[in-house]
Amino acid sequence: MICDVCGQDGARTKRVSRSYGKGEDMVVIDHIPVIACPNCGESYMTADTMHEVQRLKLHRRTLKALRLAPVISYV
Repeated sequence: MICDVCGQDGARTKRVSRSYGKGEDMVVIDHIPVIACPNCGESYMTADTMHEVQRLKLHRRTLKALRLAPVISYV
């Protein structure tokens, strides 16, 4: 795949988890497809992926599944 940032071949799609918001309003979205380029080091989402993330955030109250996970603080 060609990287949209540097234009070189080698970019790959990987799945990541991202958190949005904080405190009671925080939501974690799993398995987001992100394009990662080993040549320039950039990673980015396509416009379609960003639209879907926005939709998921907007409807998080009806779509979420509560899962408990350990949290470790860096500090």
